Order: sequence, then C-alpha cells, then structure tokens
Amino acid sequence: MNAYVQSVIDNVKAKHSSEPEFVQTVEEVLSSLSPVVDKHPEYEAADLLNRMVEPERMFTFSVVWMDDQGKYHTQTGYRCQFNGSIGPYKGGLRFQKNVYPGIIKFLGFEQIFKNALTGLPIGGGKGGSDFDPAGKSAAEVMRFCQSFMTALYRYIGPDVDVPAGDMGVGGREIGYLFGQYRRLKGVWENGVLTGKGLSYGGSLIRPEATGYGAVYYLEEVLKHEHDTIEGKKIAISGYGNVGWGIMKKAAQLGAAVTYFAGPDGYIHDPDGVITEEKLNFILDMRAKDPMHCKPYAEKFGCEFVEGQKCWGVKDVDIYMPAATQNDVKMESAQKIAASGVKYYIEVANMPTTNDALNFLRSQKHMLVAPSKAVNAGGVGVSALEMAQNSERLVWTAEEVDAQLKKMMENIHRVSAEAAEEYGLGYDLVAGANIAGFKKVAEAMLAQGIF
Repeated sequence: MNAYVQSVIDNVKAKHSSEPEFVQTVEEVLSSLSPVVDKHPEYEAADLLNRMVEPERMFTFSVVWMDDQGKYHTQTGYRCQFNGSIGPYKGGLRFQKNVYPGIIKFLGFEQIFKNALTGLPIGGGKGGSDFDPAGKSAAEVMRFCQSFMTALYRYIGPDVDVPAGDMGVGGREIGYLFGQYRRLKGVWENGVLTGKGLSYGGSLIRPEATGYGAVYYLEEVLKHEHDTIEGKKIAISGYGNVGWGIMKKAAQLGAAVTYFAGPDGYIHDPDGVITEEKLNFILDMRAKDPMHCKPYAEKFGCEFVEGQKCWGVKDVDIYMPAATQNDVKMESAQKIAASGVKYYIEVANMPTTNDALNFLRSQKHMLVAPSKAVNAGGVGVSALEMAQNSERLVWTAEEVDAQLKKMMENIHRVSAEAAEEYGLGYDLVAGANIAGFKKVAEAMLAQGIF
C-alpha cells in the first residue's frame, strides 16, 4: 500500500478509535486508492487525503421535546457537512437510538463518494439524532421534529445543505421538519429538504428509488457477465422502502425475491414477492409493526425461520443485503461463499464488515458490488426532486424512472472503467471508490487549499 495512504488510515484509527464505523469505512475506501495516489503525487503534496477524512463542519445540538404526558426529554442532534466541493451538502437524517458521532461521520464520509458517482452536483453530508420514533405517537414525533428543525434550520438551505430521510425518518417526519423550516424562515425554499410528499414538492417514485436503482445496477452487472435478470431468485435482508423497491422492480423485470429477513427471522416464499397483493401486504405489515415479518408467512402460507438470517441459502442466484450496516459479518460471509451463489450486491450503507467484504471479494466464483454505487439511486432521485422544485415542475413516474435507470447505468460504467484504468480488472468495489474519489479530488484541488 502507498505509504501516504497507510499513514492517513493509521491517523484515522488512532484519532477515531472510539468510532469504529467511521474507521471501517475510511479504511475500506482509502485502501483502494493506492494506485491512484501513486499516479498523482499532487494529492499527497496537498495532503488531500487527510483533508478529505475530516468533516468541513459538524454541528451537535440538544433537542428538547415533550411527550404526551407532559414530560420533557432531551436528545442529541447532529449534522455533519462533510465535503461540499462539488455541490451543496446532501444526505439523510437518521433517527435511531444508536446514533452517535461515529455513525454520522461514517454515513457522511460514504455519502461523499456515493453522491459523486451520481454525476450530479451534490456534496456529502449526514445527520440525525438518538431519538427513536418507534412507539411514539404522531404528536410526539411532530414535537420532536419541530424542536430538531428549530436547532438545525440556520445551518441548511438549498445552496448550503439539503437533508433527506433515512432510517426512522420517512415521509411523515420530513413533512413535520419541512413545515417547521417553512414557519421559521417564512419562505417556501426550493429543495431544502427532499423526500417530501407529492402535495408539497415531492418526486414520484422517491420511496422506491434506492431499491429500483439497486436492481438497475444489478442488471448492468448481469449484462457484463452475459447474463440476464429474467428468472433470477434473490435473497435480501430488510423490507422497508429499499427492500420493498427491490421486490417491486425485480418482479417487473421477471425476477423474484424469494427470501427476505426482518428483525424476528426470515421468510422463504418459493413463489416470490411478485403480486400486488403481497407487495401491498408488506406495506401494511411494516406500517403496523416494523419489527416482525412473521405475519407474511402466516398470511401466505410460507416458511418462517425465527431468529435467523437467510445468508447461506443455496436456492437463489443473488444476495442483496438491504437492511443496515454490518449486517453481514464473517460467519455469514463464509456461509454465503459456501452456498456457491455468484452475485453479492450490497444495498444498505456498509452492510458488510471489512473482513467479511475482503473475504467475499477473494472468492473467485463471486462478483461483489459495493453499496456506495448500488444504492446511489436514492440520493440521485433526491437531487432530481431538487431539480423539479427549482423548475416548478413535477415529472411523471416514467420520466423519473428513465433518469434513474440512465444514472445507474452510468455509475456501473464509470466504476468498471476506473477499475480497468488502474489494472484492477472488473473490481467494482475499488472502481467505485476510485471514480468517486477522483471527481471530488479534482474539485478540491481546483478550488485551492483551505
């Protein structure tokens, strides 16, 4: 490994030892960049990597809210504006009990490269809070969101930072956040938040976009291998918007999700989640109780395996982890490799631990695609929402879907080309890191050292 790259990784490990998620993603990205830095000594001369691994700005603030019994609670809110060299900071807000600075920085750093891969002028950022909406009433969620935005609003704007949703932040939360922003600013600003409802500036197919984009990327991988998606069986984790989008688009293209996992276990539906009845049931099921997928098995008479993940099943063609970070650890990776399945397509943010990812990449029979490329369609459609807002237009679902498909084709192409340029063959993990990095690095150098 290039000595400068290794020194930056070592610095991050020493400085951020209490933030393992951030350290993991920095190591995963930078370990791909040795051949690029070897070829471009100007990056080391400008100390580009040490600048890139530190957020340009990070805000921490208290968020006080009142529950329905009149009791006050105090949470911590965060916004990490990591890198704005190619456009306004862009990235979601996550409301979960486990949110802390290391999670926010990991997500923000990953977002830099993901956003660069879209080809759109958006920088990388992320935010959130250790507030958990689960089990809260709509009124409690509204009061929290209003308090959160009261602290955040002065740091964001359509030309500064454009938050969106993430885990725990769906259409309801975005509505409350946008409403409070509008009250505080007294203006309806174009694209200050994305993931909005259709009645106030949202984009069609935004909820499905990440899942749709993941399937479009998968199609490009299959084409490269002279294969097709028709008839393929897919195992995924998660059945939120992302997993649901995968199910829906896969069914449209003649494939089927036959396994999906939730917090309580996994479902095996040999016929696949391919009918409107099944897709609609999943929407209703997760709205009522997002922690249990067993009701699907009870409704449709299929197998439910309690407390287990579906990694290692052999009667599928493709694995697509689409739930959360570090979902696939070494034990699961070994089962996946032993299953003989060829395609491992990451969808969630960093769903595979570094050791497990390196192990899977070392398997000669497997092709691995990284989440920063595969799931970029979600933020891509968020940027398209910003464009529609600025033009005071609403594009049809077909128009948005066509733009999304084109975007994912381009992300696959630039990733494959970057890997080939540096003699790495068809290494999509390294290629995505290199392609995203080079775009951001060129912008940073062009704007001078600051």
